[in-house]
Amino acid sequence: MSHAQYSGVARISPLEKTLFACDELAGFITACTLVKPSKSLAEVEAKSVRKKMKDKALARSVHREDIVEGAADLGLNLEEHIGFCIDAMKAIACELGIGWLSGEVRLAGCAH
Repeated sequence: MSHAQYSGVARISPLEKTLFACDELAGFITACTLVKPSKSLAEVEAKSVRKKMKDKALARSVHREDIVEGAADLGLNLEEHIGFCIDAMKAIACELGIGWLSGEVRLAGCAH
C-alpha cells in the first residue's frame, strides 16, 4: 500500500521505498523507449530520460514528482537512480517487449 501516494501509508522499509522509487520511473523509461525509432531499451540513456522528464506531453499520466521524491528517499542522485532502473530493465527487456537492437532485430536471447 505504501507505494501509492493516495494511500497515506508511510514508506518505512528499504523495499517500500524502492518500490515507490521505481514504479513511476519504470513506466516513464518504457515510454521514453517506445518513442525512439528503434523502440529499443538498449539505446536509452539516463541523461536522455532525465531531459525527457521536462516534456509534459510524453507519458502525461506519469507523476514526475514521484520519480524525484523516490530517488531522494533512497538517497540517490536522480540520474544515478534512472541509470540503475534502466540497467535493471535491460535484464528483462525481452519480456517487456523492448529488447530490440534496431528495426526488427531482437537482442540475443529474445524469443521471436
